[in-house]
Amino acid sequence: MGCYTVPLVAAGIHYFMRKKNPSWMNNKHHKMLNLLFVGAAVFGVVDHAWNGELLAFSLADVALGAAITVALVVVASVLVVAEKYTAKIVSVMFLNRSFILI
Repeated sequence: MGCYTVPLVAAGIHYFMRKKNPSWMNNKHHKMLNLLFVGAAVFGVVDHAWNGELLAFSLADVALGAAITVALVVVASVLVVAEKYTAKIVSVMFLNRSFILI
């Protein structure tokens, strides 16, 4: 139960933080992070329901949920940095007119 409650709590906290901060509300990166949290929670619920341990609770599950949540933040950060880096490369290529049409 802990492995899906931690991302679900993180999604709830992040959602309310987005509501309080107007610049976050329409930011696509914050929407993506919130959807990743919710997706992890849904996956955890489905997995635990499938295995018949929907309400089973252990510290190992909480640790797994924390690891999943940290991994989601790392993945989202990498995606944001990669998007900004590739956008910079594309803009430089466009300015230099050295792009290749396939």
